[in-house]
Amino acid sequence: MSAAVKIDRVEPANWFVGMKNPSLQLMVYGLGIKEAEVSTDYPGVRIDSVVRLESPNYLLVYLNLSGAQAGTMNLTFQVGKSKKKVAYPLLAREMAGSQRMGFTNADVLYMLMPDRFASGRADNDQIKGMRSYKNDRSEPSLRHGGDLEGIRQHLDYFNELGVTALWFTPVLENDSPDTDNGYSTYHGYATTDYYRVDPRFGTNDEYKQLIKEAHRHGLKVVMDMIFNHCGFDHPWVADMPSKDWFNLPEWLEGNPEGKTNERFQQTSYKLTPVLDPYASKVDMRETVEGWFVPTMPDLNQHNPHVMTYLIQNSKWWIETVGIDGIRMDTYPYADREGMARWMRELDEEYPNFNTVGETWVTEPAYTAAWQKDSRLSDQNSYLKTVMDFSFFEKLSQAKHEETDPWWQGYNRIYNSLVYDYLYPDPSSVMAFIENHDTDRFLGNGCDSLVLKQALALLLTINRTPQLYYGTEILMNGTKEVTDGHVRKDFPGGFPGDQRNAFTAEGRTKAENAMFTWLSCLLHWRQGNDVIIKGQQTQFIPYNGIYVIARRYAGHTALTILNGTSQAAVMPVKRYAEVIGTTTVAKDVITGRNVRLDHDLNLRPRQTLIIEF
Repeated sequence: MSAAVKIDRVEPANWFVGMKNPSLQLMVYGLGIKEAEVSTDYPGVRIDSVVRLESPNYLLVYLNLSGAQAGTMNLTFQVGKSKKKVAYPLLAREMAGSQRMGFTNADVLYMLMPDRFASGRADNDQIKGMRSYKNDRSEPSLRHGGDLEGIRQHLDYFNELGVTALWFTPVLENDSPDTDNGYSTYHGYATTDYYRVDPRFGTNDEYKQLIKEAHRHGLKVVMDMIFNHCGFDHPWVADMPSKDWFNLPEWLEGNPEGKTNERFQQTSYKLTPVLDPYASKVDMRETVEGWFVPTMPDLNQHNPHVMTYLIQNSKWWIETVGIDGIRMDTYPYADREGMARWMRELDEEYPNFNTVGETWVTEPAYTAAWQKDSRLSDQNSYLKTVMDFSFFEKLSQAKHEETDPWWQGYNRIYNSLVYDYLYPDPSSVMAFIENHDTDRFLGNGCDSLVLKQALALLLTINRTPQLYYGTEILMNGTKEVTDGHVRKDFPGGFPGDQRNAFTAEGRTKAENAMFTWLSCLLHWRQGNDVIIKGQQTQFIPYNGIYVIARRYAGHTALTILNGTSQAAVMPVKRYAEVIGTTTVAKDVITGRNVRLDHDLNLRPRQTLIIEF
C-alpha cells in the first residue's frame, strides 16, 4: 500500500495569466515528493517538464500557461496508487506590465529601515513560533520593533518633506535567532522565506495595503531584494534541493550548525574581478562564489532552476503588491549572466519598471559598465539604474577639505562628473550622500553648512537622488562600533519617545531649520523640468566656488557652492554663457532676488540655488 502523498508547500502559492513569458516553475515541498507523477487537465495549461532534484523532498514542475484563463487549476500528484490534488489559483492581472511605471530621475527616493523608523503596533513585537529573539532598543544590533504600520502612519510626513518614493530595506521574513553576542537580522538581508513579509513587520496583505495607501499619497515604493544570498535558517540549508543550489556548500557537510572550517570561503568583497579583463580564476571565484558572511548562504545563480525561482519571485511581488521598483543588494556578487537574464525578462514584461543595482566600486568606468546598453561591456546587463559610489566617495572626501585650484574639495566632484560620457544614461544613475551601510554624512557632528552643500548637489545634478532617513533632522552616527549607530531610531517613532521629530513642535531649532530648508528644495524639485530634463553645464571650481547650471526651455537653475571656509567672490562675467543678459534671479530657498549685474559675495560654505 502506497504512503499518502504529502505536500507541505507549493511556491509560488498562486500565479497570473497573461504574462509575456507563459512558463511557470512550481517548487513543490513534501516528504518523498520527488517520486510523484504530476498531471493537470486545466484548459490552456500543459506540463512542459518535471525536474527531480537530488533531495527526495522537492519537485520542480514547469508549466506552460500560454492558453490559460484565470481560475483554479487542479494539479494531481501521484506516488504509486496514492494521489493528492492541489487547487492552484491562476489570477487575472490588475494591469498590463507596460502600465507599471517605475521610479525615474523625477523622483527623490527616501530610504528607511522599517525596524528603526516607527512602530505602529505592539502586538507584533513578539511572534510565537519564530526563532529566539527579543526587542531591545538599547542594543544597536537587536530588533527595535518598527513595522509597516508605523510607516503607514507617517505617510503625510513624507508628503510634507517632499520626497516622492520610499525605499524600505528588506521586509521579507528573517527568521534567524539572535546571536549570543547580541546581533540579530533586524536589517532584513538574511531571507528565510521569499514569499512572506516578516510577521514582526506585518503581513503580506498589510504590505499591499501600505503600498496602495502610499500611491494615494503620490508616493512610489521600492522593494529591496537579495538574489546573491539567503539566510542560514532558510529551509534550503537544512535540506538542499540539489548539491549545486548553493555555491561552495561542501563546508556544510557534517557541519549542520555552519561552524566555519577550512572548507569555508568568504567573499573577498573585491568586485573588480567581475569586469577585469585580466582577472585570475581564483580572484573571480573568491568574489562571486565566496559567501558574504557564514550566516548568509551564497545562492548559485549558474543553476537555471535557482535563477528561475528568483526571477519569478520578483514578478510575483510586482503583481501581488504593486511595488514601483526594486533595489537589488550586492549586485555584482551574483552571477553576471544570471542577473542579466533576470533584468532582460523584467524589462520585457515591465518595460517602464525600474531596478537599481548596488554596484559598490568607486570608479565611474566600473559603474557605467553595469548600466543597460553600456558600450564598455561585452555583455548587456539590462540594469537601468546603477548606484554612484564615486559621487559618494568624492563628496565624503570633499566635505573635509578646502576647495583649491586643482584637486581638493569640490574639484573631486567636478572630476567625477566629467566621466558621465561613459554612462548610456547619466540621469538614471542613483546618487546619494549616505546610506545604511556607510557613516552618516554628518559623522558624529552637526555641520549643517556642509550638509546643505551636499544636498544641493544631490538634488540638482543630472542624477536620480536618494536620501537616507533622518538626514532632514540632522541625524548622525558612525560605524566605528557597529552598523546600528548609523541606523538609529527616528525620534518620535516609538512609544515612550521623549520627543516627536515628525512634528515641528518636537524638533529642535536646528532640526527645524534643516527640515524647512530641505523641504523647500524638495518641493521646488518636484515636477521641475529644468532639473528633470535640463542640460547640465559644470564649471571648474574657481576661487573655491563650484557652479553647476541646469537649463531647459529658456529656464535656468544655478547651484553655487563656496567650497571654502572663507568669504569668496564669484565673478559673474565668468559664467556669462549660462547667465546671458539676466540681471536678476530668484533664490529658490528664500524667494529673494539675487542681482547678477555685479559679482556675488558668498559667505563661508554658503549654498546658493537660484533660478531665472
